[in-house]
Amino acid sequence: MRRFIVREMTLAWRNMSERITPLWFFLTVIVLFPLCVGPDMALLARIAPGVCWVAALLAMLLTMDGLFKDDWQDGALDQLRLLPHSLPSIILAKIVVNWLVTGLPLLLLSPVVGLLMGMSAKNTALLFLTLLIGTPILNLLAAPSAALTVSLRRGGVMLSLLVLPMAIPVLILAVGAIERYDMGFPVGSQLAFMTAILTASLTVSPFITAAAIRIQTV
Repeated sequence: MRRFIVREMTLAWRNMSERITPLWFFLTVIVLFPLCVGPDMALLARIAPGVCWVAALLAMLLTMDGLFKDDWQDGALDQLRLLPHSLPSIILAKIVVNWLVTGLPLLLLSPVVGLLMGMSAKNTALLFLTLLIGTPILNLLAAPSAALTVSLRRGGVMLSLLVLPMAIPVLILAVGAIERYDMGFPVGSQLAFMTAILTASLTVSPFITAAAIRIQTV
C-alpha cells in the first residue's frame, strides 16, 4: 500500500499544473467577489463563509472528475482489481492523496482568505475547522459519482449534478455553524453532525466506489 500511495503522489506531482488549477480558481473567486460587492467590510465579513465554502466546493469538483479518468484512459483502472490489497482500501488511498494535493492547499489558504475578507480571528478559526471536516466529506461524496461517470466523454457536468445535492447539507451545516457562533450561540451540534457525516462517508464511500469501478471494468 505504501508503494501505491507513493505512486499516486508521484503522478500528482507530475500533473501539478492540473492540481494548481482548482487553487487558482478558488483564489480568483475570492479576489473577484469583493470587487462585485464593494468595499463594505462588514458585508464582506458576513458573506465570507458562504463565499469561501462555495468556492471550495466548486474547486474540489474540478479535481474529482480526474480522480479515475487517467487510470481509465491508460487501462490502469482494470489493474487496480488485481492488486493484493482490497479495492476499497486502494480507493480510499486515492481519495486521501487527492485531498492532500488539492483540499489541503485550500485548507491552508482559508485563514488568509478569511482575514482578508474581514472575518474575526475566531470566525476564521471556525472556518478552518469546518473546511478541515468538510473538504474530506466532499471528496468522499464525489468519489462514487466520479467512478460512475469515468467512461463518459463529458462526465464533469454529470458529476456536478450528482454531487451538488449531496453537498448542500454540508454547506448548510458549515456556514450555519459560523453564523451561529458569530451570534454567540454554541455550534457543537453542527460540528457533531459534520463529523458524523464524515464518519459515515469514510465508512461507506470506498465500498460504493469500488462497486461502481467493478461495473465500469466488467
